[in-house]
Order: sequence, then C-alpha cells, then structure tokens
Amino acid sequence: MPITALYAALLAVVLLVLSFRVMGARGSTKTSLGDGGHPELTHRIRAHANFAEYTPLCLILIALAESLHAQPLALHGLGAALLVGRIAHGYGISQTPQFIPGRFIGMILTLIVLIAGAGLNLWLALPMVK
Repeated sequence: MPITALYAALLAVVLLVLSFRVMGARGSTKTSLGDGGHPELTHRIRAHANFAEYTPLCLILIALAESLHAQPLALHGLGAALLVGRIAHGYGISQTPQFIPGRFIGMILTLIVLIAGAGLNLWLALPMVK
C-alpha cells in the first residue's frame, strides 16, 4: 500500500511537530501533567489530541480503499486533503489566540475525508460482500 504509506509517513512528521510543541510548552511552563492552567499549553495539547483522535481512522479508511483497489487519484485526494486538513487544524487550534480559519478549514477537510473515505469503502466493498 504505497499511497497509504506515503501519507502515513507525512502525517507522522506532523504528529512529531505537534508533540514537540507540547513538550516545549511543558518545559517552558514547568508543567509535567495536564495544562497547569496555561492557555498556550491547553491549545497545544488539544491540537495534538485532536490529531490523534481523527488521523488513525482516516488512514485506516485510505488503507482499506487502497486494498480494495481504489483509483490512485481518489487515494491521493483523500491523503492530500487529510494532510492539509490536519496541518491547518493543528496550526489553527494551537495558536493563542486560535486561528479560527485554520481550525475550521482543517476540520472541514478532515470530515470530508471521513465521509468520502467511508463512502468509497462502501462503494468498493458492498459488491464483494457475500
């Protein structure tokens, strides 16, 4: 599954960036657990957590579609939308104050990937179900 592997690797880099931003804020605020009441840390924790909540299922849907021989253009469309969406959302939510357009665009793109990925998998898998 080379297309899924490409986007999984790129998204892993995004997760690392979000992780390092949380660690940096923890170090600068001397907060080892929770957010310590620091808004900047709260935003960064949520950006990281939201990424961890949505990205795995989206990647699973892309991988399943690839295993069902979906068209490469569709897979790249889903992967690119997920990558751009997660970067935009991560940036938007982690800013203090939040960059609302980034957060909004990122969430819309992520939801499109969830909906389109689910639909594509249903389209490809239902004829094969016996």
